[in-house]
Amino acid sequence: MKRLLPKATTMVLATLCLMYFITYVDRVNISTAAGQFKSELGLTNTQLGLIFSAFAYPYVIFQFIGGWVSDRFGARRTLIACASVWAIATALTGFAGGFFSLIAARLLLGLGEGATFPASTSAMAAWVTKDKRGMAQGITHSCARLGNAIAPMLVLALMTAFNWRFSFYLLGALSAGWLVLWIFTYTERPADHARITQEELAILPPPKVHPVDAPGTWMRLYRRMAPVSAVYFCYNWILWLMLDWMPLYFMHSFHLNIKKAVVFTSGVFVAGVVGDLVGGLVSDRLLRKSGKVKLARSYLVACCMGLTGLSLIPVVLLHDPVYSLIFLAAAMFFNEMNIGPMWAIPMDIAYDRSGTASGIMSGNGFIAAIVSPVVAGYVVDRLGNWNVTFMLSIGVMICGIVLSFVMKPDVPFLDKWRAGNARAGRDTLDTSLPLADKR
Repeated sequence: MKRLLPKATTMVLATLCLMYFITYVDRVNISTAAGQFKSELGLTNTQLGLIFSAFAYPYVIFQFIGGWVSDRFGARRTLIACASVWAIATALTGFAGGFFSLIAARLLLGLGEGATFPASTSAMAAWVTKDKRGMAQGITHSCARLGNAIAPMLVLALMTAFNWRFSFYLLGALSAGWLVLWIFTYTERPADHARITQEELAILPPPKVHPVDAPGTWMRLYRRMAPVSAVYFCYNWILWLMLDWMPLYFMHSFHLNIKKAVVFTSGVFVAGVVGDLVGGLVSDRLLRKSGKVKLARSYLVACCMGLTGLSLIPVVLLHDPVYSLIFLAAAMFFNEMNIGPMWAIPMDIAYDRSGTASGIMSGNGFIAAIVSPVVAGYVVDRLGNWNVTFMLSIGVMICGIVLSFVMKPDVPFLDKWRAGNARAGRDTLDTSLPLADKR
């Protein structure tokens, strides 16, 4: 029976995949439910944009805080606290009675989910080998996009059978179930896991050191991650435009009913699921074949962003629902190929501080989730079409291409704490060095 159970590393990764799936269902379910509660609560498109973006304000703040907390106190305790809050927030959304109560529920959800991805990156740094980091980030984020794809159909089915409020109650209970699973599955140190094998431990990175930061370390790391954060902002601009507005885009632009709009939206999001998997696998393969971190991360990101921008041009030029579906799906596919290499970069640059580094990247990059939905809602209210919104997104992609060449994922972050330990003979291995450097 013990042989039939998956390896400890597989169990941990699978649990994180489930978390990514659930958190994205919980954060995008509101865009599908909006078609029903917008008229019920008398909301405008601009108000909807504000509701959509409210999630991002505390989310951004707790990306920074949560990344540091997970590095300092461990991913296990951090995610226990996070899951407790986001489960409650999801359920409370069903009790909302108007604009302000919806804003409050979304703010609480953002607070609960803010630290989740930096904390999981911190966990992956200890549980995943360097040459599989892109794959691990790709597969976990593909589960997030699977949540995007399934959420519209799931919420629509629940709304049809019951109502939009019940869908939030049920999803809150699902989040609480994941919390129980996490408590019984994850250990901070792989060696402490009841089912870990010596074969797994032999290839995993050495135990992470929870460092005591020297004065100014966080700010130096912040500056080091600034170009990465800027590129991630460009990625998020298009992502959150699609996550928040795709159902209403298909309904309003082509006069589709909600069922057809949901099918089209799910098609776009399914392409993102595949893009996440492909991007992570391609990035790791490039790294293993060439040993060049910059090729596997920066150059791949530049290529994918270029293809994303090119995919949006036909959406502007061809006003047809089928063509829009095809090319928006292509844009989603290429944009999501960025995820594996982008989230591997914080682990490449700062292994012991991977939670903090990924929190800095994601916190700054996630500002796009605040700006993009509001800009889209405002432009549509003013101009009545989506062409300007997509043209702005193409411009953002061009900026991302340029910035990707200055990320320097092949240059590890070295701080005063590490340097001091090295001089004292206590630093045994710099696991943030590229594979080529180790050889």
